[in-house]
Amino acid sequence: MCNLYNATTTHEAMRQLFLPINDLTNRLTPQMDVFPDYPAPIGRKDANGDRELAIARWGMPTPPQFLKGEVDYGVTNIRNVKSPHWQAWLGPANRCVVPATSFSEYGKVPDLVTKKKPLYWFALNEDKPLFWFAGIWTSWYSVRKKKEGPVQADIFAFLTTSPNAVVKPIHEQAMPVILRTSEEIDVWMNAPAEEALQLQRPLPDNELIVLPQPEAEEEQPLLL
Repeated sequence: MCNLYNATTTHEAMRQLFLPINDLTNRLTPQMDVFPDYPAPIGRKDANGDRELAIARWGMPTPPQFLKGEVDYGVTNIRNVKSPHWQAWLGPANRCVVPATSFSEYGKVPDLVTKKKPLYWFALNEDKPLFWFAGIWTSWYSVRKKKEGPVQADIFAFLTTSPNAVVKPIHEQAMPVILRTSEEIDVWMNAPAEEALQLQRPLPDNELIVLPQPEAEEEQPLLL
């Protein structure tokens, strides 16, 4: 389950792939790793049905049966779109796209030295061009963090699907639903749910890579 992605891109790149748009991001140029409940840019429709770029927090409302206490940390990835919990947000008014340049998954086998599972990053190629996750969003009143108290916030999450052959050896449960073209974005943003949800499928194997792992730094000898 992807709980960390990167959105290192330019504001203009987001605009060009999501035209025509209004802009509520204050011309944000995202250059960051995005963690759950972090604010991040999304593309959505406004009240008039026009496209806009906005900022929302990552994590949709948790199904009530899974809530423990008053704090709702949110659901970042959505697989079972047939669940009644998600049905109200599958129409075009609540669909969004989430710009990204890479996403990560933890490997299965801990490192022998650090005892930690390695983190692998995936992208369309080594240049890490912009793509979009297919997501949903809503405005929601809840307690996201205990110290913050109740807040009204725009929130989002993106869909996942079965992994392709690139992701599966590392994470065999799921991968994000990735949109690469303006045509796919149009379908996701505008089509009836039955048609739009046909996009909930793995990315072709030849269109995704595992980015090279950073080389471990060699220990320098102690000079006496």
